[in-house]
Amino acid sequence: MSEADIRAAIARELPRVRADLEDLVRIPSIAFDGFDHSHVERSAEAVAALLRDAGVPDVRIVRQGSGQPAVIGRRPAPPGKPTVLLYAHHDVQPPGDLTQWKSEPFEPVERDGRLYGRGTADDKAGVLAHIAALRAYGDALPVGVTLFIEGEEEFGSGSLEELINEYKAELTADVIVIADSGNWDIGQPALTTGLRGLVSVYVDVQTLDHAVHSGMFGGAVPDALTALVRLLATLHDDAGDVAVDGLVRTNAAPLDYPEDRFRKEAGLLDGVELIGSGRIVERVWTKPSITVLGIDAPKTSEAPNALVPTARAKVSMRIAPGDTAASAHEALRVHLEKNAPWGAKVTVTLEGDGEPTSIDATGPMYDAARAAFAAAWDGTAPVEMGVGGSIPFIATFRDMFPNAAILVTGVEDPDARAHGPNESLHLGEFAKVCLAEALLLKKVAEAQ
Repeated sequence: MSEADIRAAIARELPRVRADLEDLVRIPSIAFDGFDHSHVERSAEAVAALLRDAGVPDVRIVRQGSGQPAVIGRRPAPPGKPTVLLYAHHDVQPPGDLTQWKSEPFEPVERDGRLYGRGTADDKAGVLAHIAALRAYGDALPVGVTLFIEGEEEFGSGSLEELINEYKAELTADVIVIADSGNWDIGQPALTTGLRGLVSVYVDVQTLDHAVHSGMFGGAVPDALTALVRLLATLHDDAGDVAVDGLVRTNAAPLDYPEDRFRKEAGLLDGVELIGSGRIVERVWTKPSITVLGIDAPKTSEAPNALVPTARAKVSMRIAPGDTAASAHEALRVHLEKNAPWGAKVTVTLEGDGEPTSIDATGPMYDAARAAFAAAWDGTAPVEMGVGGSIPFIATFRDMFPNAAILVTGVEDPDARAHGPNESLHLGEFAKVCLAEALLLKKVAEAQ
């Protein structure tokens, strides 16, 4: 198929692709504990049906132990041609506070050229971008494809490594396309080449073996909540930079992230200052960050006049490419124990971690991707960008398939609001993503 043929085929398929995306978004496929996991099963079955409809002959729903269902589909390569693994995930984040949504999260609605709904961008549009490319080619697919559509990415990919180990022979490919990231801006495509890792811990502070009267003992006896607050305050210096010794800090890509754009995308209130130092892209891509996600303490409406004996916080640390989760966890633990105020007893418990990723995007397959993106965006070449968030399984793919070129792409844009209320997909950019993936398959075949 010529490039003109592919463009025409994508244009022809887009209305049906969008309809299928909307149907998939209507399934609340949340893999988190406490939600109805039958919807994740329904979502997996819907994805399997989409793959079969797109001409994939070998489709199976698989799982490991109590993990959520993933879908694997395979279509063999023509003689002498490479195989491309297409990854996305069909599970979604919980909707959160429903009062913050302008429309029902699981009923897709178009407003101003964007499709709103949970999973429209992260990552059911990634699934449908793969489907669009397959439908565009029909029986003329120029490469072999293996589709791996995960069912618990938002819940931590707990069974992913076991799934890859079990099906490693089937998942081995020359190129791996991970459609779970985004682009630099509307009209500006990107390849993601760096992602921060993650270390999440619980910090427990104890000062007393039981609660005591705040009037009788306050002023001489430290309460655990005040001790915890003082301890958490040591994690940053006065500028807001992370103050934990031993963490890696590196330079970011030479991209300008204007502060006014960043503040708008973050929803930062007027007068609230940014924290940290250096370029914004370094602060959010290649330097560590630490966030206090939650604190266990008495509710203000229920708090007695007593010194709190124990307090707990959940602390999330993002670590730069080049660091390791084990080293960063140890540095954080040492810092917290060393800075315990007033001799308070501090215990640090690892909740979960994930490795950072740095990708050397050189070679013929990356050149093929750049050419495909530039063609889909009418001559605008993709930039290389980092991502402050973490996708730890990319490091897993890199380690388990060291000979494959890993292309991290996606459908999100700066206003997609993935994980938050009013998540949405820019429909014009989605059309370009679908075209780019179809062209990528052609150019990968030609680069072999």
